[in-house]
This record gives sequence, C-alpha cells and structure tokens, in this order.
Amino acid sequence: MSFDSLGLADGLLRAVAGQGYSMPTPIQAQAIPVILSGRDLLASAQTGTGKTAAFTLPLLQRLAPNGAPGRAPRALVLVPTRELAAQVLESVRTYGEHAGHRAAAVFGGVSINPQIDLLRRGLDILVATPGRLLDHAQQRTVDLSAVQVLVLDEADRMLDMGFIHDIKRVLAKLPPQRQNLLFSATYSNDIRRLADGLLRDPARVDVAPRNAPAERVSQRIHPVDKPGKQPLLSHLIRSGDWRQTLVFVRTKHGANRLAEQLQRDGIACAALHGNKSQNARTRALADFKANRLRVLVATDIAARGLDIDQLPHVVNYELPNVPEDYVHRIGRTGRAGAEGEAVSLVSADERDNLRGIEKLLGRQIPSSVVEGFAPGSFRPKTPAQQPQQRQAQPRQAQAPRPQHGNEKRRQDSPGRPQAHNGHSRHHNGNAPRRDSRGGRPSRFH
Repeated sequence: MSFDSLGLADGLLRAVAGQGYSMPTPIQAQAIPVILSGRDLLASAQTGTGKTAAFTLPLLQRLAPNGAPGRAPRALVLVPTRELAAQVLESVRTYGEHAGHRAAAVFGGVSINPQIDLLRRGLDILVATPGRLLDHAQQRTVDLSAVQVLVLDEADRMLDMGFIHDIKRVLAKLPPQRQNLLFSATYSNDIRRLADGLLRDPARVDVAPRNAPAERVSQRIHPVDKPGKQPLLSHLIRSGDWRQTLVFVRTKHGANRLAEQLQRDGIACAALHGNKSQNARTRALADFKANRLRVLVATDIAARGLDIDQLPHVVNYELPNVPEDYVHRIGRTGRAGAEGEAVSLVSADERDNLRGIEKLLGRQIPSSVVEGFAPGSFRPKTPAQQPQQRQAQPRQAQAPRPQHGNEKRRQDSPGRPQAHNGHSRHHNGNAPRRDSRGGRPSRFH
C-alpha cells in the first residue's frame, strides 16, 4: 500500500514525499481512511509508529482552508507535555506546507502573552496541554465553540499525570457535534471509561498487542547493588562507546544528581525534567540530537513525546513503579524500523517492580551480571579505606568541651561512615540489601 491509495489530497502527498516517505506505517494505513470518513477513532499505537502523521494528515485534509482563519480553531489536539505539543505542531506545519492552514501550540512554562497574540490572529488548528488551555479559557483568550475535530494524543499519559479533571473541563467547553480521535499506547480501566464517555461508535485500530514493547528493542537487565548503579552506567557507556543514551530515573532530584555524577566521570550529559525552564529543555534536547551530549537523564513525564530518530540506547536506571511505564520508556528506541537496546539496572529492592514488568510482558527479561558489579561484591570504597574512616571518629570525640548530643551521634555513627553525604540521602538511609540467597545474584526471583 502507498500513500496514494489512502485518499489524501495532492498537496499532502507532495509534503509526504518531500519528507522521503513512500509507504505508510500500519497505524497510518489503518487510521487515515477512518479519520477521512469522519468516524470517531480509538487507536492503540506506541510511540515511534508514525501515529502523529496518522492523525495530522487526515486532519489537515478534513479542515481544508476556507479563506482567512477565524479566531476560533476548528481542530483541537490535546497532549500531555510541552515537548509533544511542539512535536505535533511541527508535524502540522511540515505536512501542511502546501495547504495554507494556520496552527499554534499553547503550553505552560513560558509566557502566556505571546500565545494570546497568536490566538487573536486566528488559526485553524490548536495544539495544547490541558492546563494552559484552561488558563486561556479562563482569560477568554481562546474560543472553543467551533471545534470540529478533537484529538486526545497519548491519552494514557494524560490520565497518569492527573489531567482527567482538566480534560473533562475542556470537553464541557466543546460543541457536542464533533469528531473524536483518541490515541493511547496502553489501555487501562480509566482509558476505557474515558473512551466510553467520549467516543460515538468508534472504529478500533490496534497496530500492536496490548501493552507490548516494540519488537525491534532488545531487552536485558543487569543485577547490581544500588551504590554500584552509577559506576556501572559509566562503565557501560564507556566500554560500549554509547553515543546517544536516554536514561530514565524516577525523580527530578535524582536526574540532577545522576547528571552531575556522570559529568564528573567525563561523560557529557544533561538532565531533563519539569523543573527545567523551557529554554533549558529545548537546548538540552537539541544538544542531545546533535550528539553534543552522550547522555540525557530524564524523568518519565519530561521524556514523554520526545522525538529522537535512531536513538540506540535506553537505560532504566531505576525501574518504574507502574509496569506500563516500562513499555513507554523502552519505546523511545527501536523506532521507525531501527534496532534499539533497552538496559535496566536492577537492585534487590526493585524485585517486585521487575516481577510486575515481566508479568505484563508475559516473559522473563534476559539477565546477566557485569563482571565487577555483581550484587554483594561491589564496594564504592576499598576495604582499606573503611577502617581509617572509623578510626578517625574517636579523635573527634576528644575535642575540647564535648557535647553530650554530639557524643551520642558519634557513638551511633561508626556503622554509617557516609551518612552525611548526598549519596546516602538519595537512598533515604537505606543500606543496599543483598539477596539472602547469596550465591545466585543473576536474578532476584
């Protein structure tokens, strides 16, 4: 099947050919005719499958320009993050270069005034994050009464981020007669309820088994003690000569700390998370794409919607608490027919997270221990250094005018020589646990 057979207009076909595409992806081949017919759509599609073009192309055709755009947009695309908003807007402009549409994106983290100016000039297609869209609605700087097509992109992530109430408030401001398109990589009960209340007799498109990882992604885990994760990551990057690596952590603070540690190891990297300014996030992503950075350390929310071609490596520095997020993470690699590798560094306290992920996948992930980093064998400091630190404690106790409170702390401290450095604070004082079965470190269950 070619794009010519999907019923797209000549201008859109020229734009597609200009991007070097001749054959549609499965999601494009199935979704484009449905959307052109005007039916509601419920689509299951992972990142990297071409889903953005799957709704952008027919959306541009359905909204053929009818003269100068009015102030009220005729299509609304809701997305969970500013990065995805920018990506969708870029797709609209790229494929609509011969169509004459006006489009804009509004999202938080930047000044609202330039967005107000764009909205006042009039547009056909509006891409927005829910929170900033409601800010505009409250200030009456956007009119949603003319929306003919609503797209919820990565709806599962929007629900995970707590946007369900914002989405319902947005829906209440839209005209009841419209076409609704819902795209989600995974299906939960919340997604089903949202789809049941939003879609009318929808066509269903599934391009991959439910919650399945990308087929071209090779997966493996490396068991390791928690303090050994950062040294192991540096070792893997250097020994494998990894040039583009997206590393996932759970928290913003953890992203900053890991990025600093990798920088100290001589590995060019940056952190990407919600506390970073939009300019800093844009700059970090541009540097990463241009290979000026070898590593990008990101939280799940910040990495959602990143469009990085040919990304070879994804690392789960910490396993996600929600198994479906593992699928989202590793879906950043192995895109558009390319091969990819997903590596997870798993400590003993994450065994339950690993079980949940493998249950979701329906199989075990291959596991191997990296020499020198086996659980129970890695030591951040040599054994000779530890007694020296402990022997230094009594000399401090003989300082003039000892305080009872300080003496008590010194009595408590010999077993925790690193209790006041940042590394120990990250672990909330929990010493790395070892597998009680000692001799079998390659798996945790």
